[in-house]
Amino acid sequence: MNENLEIIELDTKKKDDNKIKYSILDTYGENLSKKEYITNPAIGRDKEIEQTIEILLTPEKSALLVGKAGIGKTAIVEGIGYRMVNGTIPNALKPYELIKVNISSLLGETVVDGHTENRLQLLVDELKTKKNIILFIDEVHLLVNRNTTNMNIDFANMLKPGLDRGDIKMIGATTDEEYEAYILRDRAFLRRFLRVDVLEPTVEECTQILMGTYPKYEKRTGIKINYTDFIKEKIFRFIVEMTDEYKRVYEIGNRYPDIALTILMSAFSMALFENATEVKLKHFYRAICRTKAIYEDSKVKEIARFKEEFADLIKEENLDLNQI
Repeated sequence: MNENLEIIELDTKKKDDNKIKYSILDTYGENLSKKEYITNPAIGRDKEIEQTIEILLTPEKSALLVGKAGIGKTAIVEGIGYRMVNGTIPNALKPYELIKVNISSLLGETVVDGHTENRLQLLVDELKTKKNIILFIDEVHLLVNRNTTNMNIDFANMLKPGLDRGDIKMIGATTDEEYEAYILRDRAFLRRFLRVDVLEPTVEECTQILMGTYPKYEKRTGIKINYTDFIKEKIFRFIVEMTDEYKRVYEIGNRYPDIALTILMSAFSMALFENATEVKLKHFYRAICRTKAIYEDSKVKEIARFKEEFADLIKEENLDLNQI
């Protein structure tokens, strides 16, 4: 049986209304404008957020975020949701809801009251009935590629009535390579979207992203990093510097901040594994030693630099790194 086939039975007498009564947005969507945010998810991305908001305020235009993998395109959209929750957006967008729908959810089929329906078509029909929606779809190039959707539907035109009215806006995200391979070929799509280039943050910006993000991991795991801000920033900067462009394994593909955040999350995982109540230097050291994101020869050099840079703290905590 098709893993993407879902069967839904609706208690309704009007079969023509089934597509509307079964909500793709409610079933598969995540409302980012009503989400509880522990920290600002888009630290240092004010420029990209403001550019995206300006596009959303432009009649008949939606935004397309383009950048390399792992640099925080989704975080920028969540940053808009964060502003919506806090009310720090232009009044014209305050009535809108920002809903994220995963691409994997749209590429299957659903049996609604005995009729097999493509979920993407169900979404199209639902959006025709909605107002004040900003739809966010990551990997949006997959919907432009007809071979992926496996259906005769023009996604670039599906929102045209809503876009013309200003009721529906959209934010798409894709990589530079996929933008060139798929989206540039679809002129109808490009006419309705304005591009926002998302660049990799600098070392300083990425360090500040880690400083702003770790409280979220503390709340999720229930364990703390009980160092001074000076020590925390020193550790985070080390993680960022050890994962710079020239040390990364080429096939990994991830960039700042994702590649650095992964090591930070791994340190929390190491602490959880030991049932520890705090993330200590030994957990960061272990996460650094076990990362597969940088070349082995670079890792050897970074481990030696770690021991030298944090020698005082290693001594203070009486750590034998050879036993870790």
